[in-house]
Amino acid sequence: MSDVYDKATRSAVMSKVRSKGNKSTELRLIEVFHEYGITGWRRNYTVKGHPDFVFMERRIAVFVDGCFWHGHDCRNTRPKENEDFWAAKRERNIMHDREVTAKFEQRGWTVVRIWECELKKKNYPQLLVKLNLMR
Repeated sequence: MSDVYDKATRSAVMSKVRSKGNKSTELRLIEVFHEYGITGWRRNYTVKGHPDFVFMERRIAVFVDGCFWHGHDCRNTRPKENEDFWAAKRERNIMHDREVTAKFEQRGWTVVRIWECELKKKNYPQLLVKLNLMR
């Protein structure tokens, strides 16, 4: 399926995408933290690598990754238009995620990466395994 927008409009739409405050990921995870009584987290703590949440006392960094942007193949969606650009973009994001994870682990932190799709109720079993690290 081709894009419904022309190149300039698509560029304008994509420029509005931000990495913080995403309701479908970070805010949803806050709801899950409340639902399961998980406390001790701070959001958008200023530490190099910019995790979405940190548990300072336990040195846990939590990243909530969008499936498309960070290379999870749960939905298998790949744009047909400008395919090479998007493949390269995802690959850069994956490499960056690996580098950030390695830096945190070198500093003695535990890194938890939660996929956007794990925040759906049907995928809670996978999510709960990860959440147990934070209790």
